[in-house]
Amino acid sequence: MSDKPSMDKDRRQWLIATSAVGGVGAAAALYPFIDSFEPSERAKAAGAAVEIDISGMKPDEMRTIEWRGKPVWVIRRTEAQLAELPQNDPNLADPESKRNQAELTPPYARNEWRSIKPEYLVVVGICTHLGCSPSAKFDAGPQPSLPNTWPGGFLCPCHGSTFDMAGRVYKNKPAPDNLEVPPHMYLSDTKILIGDDKKA
Repeated sequence: MSDKPSMDKDRRQWLIATSAVGGVGAAAALYPFIDSFEPSERAKAAGAAVEIDISGMKPDEMRTIEWRGKPVWVIRRTEAQLAELPQNDPNLADPESKRNQAELTPPYARNEWRSIKPEYLVVVGICTHLGCSPSAKFDAGPQPSLPNTWPGGFLCPCHGSTFDMAGRVYKNKPAPDNLEVPPHMYLSDTKILIGDDKKA
């Protein structure tokens, strides 16, 4: 009878130890399944949608996120930049984004802002000439490699293509098309989903 308490104690410790090991094993076995819910790097590169947070963005600010291995820019335009867009039309190669429309401009961005919400522009930051990445040149006025009447936009430093604040290419430049507007939609006032527009 004197051995029974120690037997119960040993059995209890053995049960606790095996339960702990079993719990760790179960968690390890479940991890790959839980982890599979997150898009892998390969899936992201292949085109999985990505979210960008635009909360706190100030006018004239740009944020960048990678989608399909390409930079996607989100720019919050100022009222002055929006007002300037129609004035640029005579100087642009494709002001209404009709060239390669199906590939470069989704239906919801076929407007004078090339966007869902006028304030925010979402474009792929790759020049349509040779795939270089243009530089943001948002300040209006004369500056190196730009005309004295520059209203603000983007300059591709490789061969001098220029784009306005809607990503539309100017006339007589090497780039054949406007910057691409990727599929996107607003999940909320502060989140944009890049790469999916099923509800847009």
